[in-house]
Amino acid sequence: MNKNEKEQNKKDKKLLIGILVIILIVAVITGIGIFFAVNKDKKDEKTLAYTDLIKEISYGNVEKIEMTTGSTTIKVKMKNVQEEKTTIVPQTESFITLVQAKVAEGNEIELIQKPRSVLSQISSVIITFLPTALMVILIVMIIKMQGLGEKGKVYDDTERKTKIKFDDVAGLDEEKEELIEIVDFLKRPEKFAKMGAKVPRGVLLYGKPGTGKTLIAKAIAGEADVPFISMSGSEFIEMFAGLGASRVRKLFEKARKIAPCIVFIDEIDAIGARRSSNSGAETENNQTLNQLLVEMDGFSSEETIIVLAATNRPEMLDKALLRPGRFDRQITIPTPDLKGRLEILKIHTRDKKISENINLENIAEDTAGFTGAELANILNEAAIIATKRMHEAIEDDDIEEAVKKVTVGLEKRARVISDKDKKLTAYHEAGHAVVSRYLPTQTNVKEVSIIPRGITGGYTMYKSDEDKYYISKTEMEEKLIALLGGRAAEKLVLDDISTGASNDIEVATKIARDMVTKYGMSDTLGPIDFQGKEPYEMQMFGENIGDRIGNEVKLLIDTAYKDAQQLLIQHRDKLDAIALTLLEKEKINEEDFRRFFEDCQ
Repeated sequence: MNKNEKEQNKKDKKLLIGILVIILIVAVITGIGIFFAVNKDKKDEKTLAYTDLIKEISYGNVEKIEMTTGSTTIKVKMKNVQEEKTTIVPQTESFITLVQAKVAEGNEIELIQKPRSVLSQISSVIITFLPTALMVILIVMIIKMQGLGEKGKVYDDTERKTKIKFDDVAGLDEEKEELIEIVDFLKRPEKFAKMGAKVPRGVLLYGKPGTGKTLIAKAIAGEADVPFISMSGSEFIEMFAGLGASRVRKLFEKARKIAPCIVFIDEIDAIGARRSSNSGAETENNQTLNQLLVEMDGFSSEETIIVLAATNRPEMLDKALLRPGRFDRQITIPTPDLKGRLEILKIHTRDKKISENINLENIAEDTAGFTGAELANILNEAAIIATKRMHEAIEDDDIEEAVKKVTVGLEKRARVISDKDKKLTAYHEAGHAVVSRYLPTQTNVKEVSIIPRGITGGYTMYKSDEDKYYISKTEMEEKLIALLGGRAAEKLVLDDISTGASNDIEVATKIARDMVTKYGMSDTLGPIDFQGKEPYEMQMFGENIGDRIGNEVKLLIDTAYKDAQQLLIQHRDKLDAIALTLLEKEKINEEDFRRFFEDCQ
């Protein structure tokens, strides 16, 4: 933790303590108020109205009156009555004159005047000035919170945390080439100024979580060797109205002072979502976004400030934010391909003790679709597993176990499972595996197990050794068949069904719905996008369009289920053989699984 962060943490702690003190004071005052409210009825019984007191004095029924200097409340002792009563006197001087006159007339009234105690005086002062003090403290705190644009972390030459370079970023070769221009703008702006080129105002990085958006933003700052201001979109939003816009102003004021620099806003969709006319929090978000738009428009040509932003959901962003002049460039950060995964694995194994027998190319082939963050997590888990197993270096089986742990869950061998549930799980997983084996578009089975992992009772793992950018209709239909193979096996062999297929059904339903509503793969409805449409927009396709979409989705699921059943009936011998082996060994690897089908080659 650097010096700036420590100082900011101290400020945040002081602010938190101040808020807690105010909450405590308010709670005490509230408690006192409740106490007085509860005891009000009891006090009313001992209170005597001022007009009634005057009457009692005139009747000669008052024995003693006790007064305190500076107080309008007096104590009254009536004749032949033990309990004293209290009365609030509007004007004490007039009342004293009245009592003295009655005494002069012959009434026996003992008048006692006491000086005010020091404690009473202090409490009176506190009660008088406490509301004012609370208001002053609250105003000071709000002013301090308005300055929390200072919360943006600045990594500059004196405390450079972002020592990351482009060499530390793998799997994004084309994206790095695009961003090298940004580095040149920051290093040599005069070269582009001679040609009449203007510095890009902003660059939006978007892609799946874990693909390296924040990492490449830090690499740009590291390469350009300029200050890097980092702030999350959620840090702009607070409970007090107007603070989000204030923070945006403070952030860009800071950027102008240290320009040339990079301003990085992570998760910008928190403040950059499409504006609406709603009230409350939406209004606050709108004000924050409007201020951001104004600030990005306010750069002069001499101010070399580039705004980098990252988001996982670019479709949510306001169109005004995406126009040229604000975010001039929008760069997709994809999941790495085979070459990219290999480079990422090499980077993350630099500081790890890896066995010489490990082939990183094989690991890269088996992890298609994994992001850089997921690959880093797998290698870290492999290092932990190797340490627990007391290996001298990370072995292949450590990485295999790490992949299973990350993708499926922790193995639970200690869980006690009945023979009935074991048989059901064995046939369920065998159903998935056998059906997949006879579907041309489905990937090869890597492992089948009935050992519980995570929330699953068993699993069928497939080899993901191919990077896919498009999925055909045939492949999606066969994916539905593979997903429903487990449920079909349960029904075929046990003549019963279980809850074990709930996740399979959920995934299959989503695929079928997307085929109809998103990808236009319905022969009946045609290539139309129904997804995300408002009810009034759906009416243009007919009044019963919802029923027609539902029927198409159901038809896809029903057809896939029947096809799965048919395949299992045709290859019942393979289903039984694999299920019985699972009951005996609990796990079947890729080679053993292939042997069941050698006679089919």
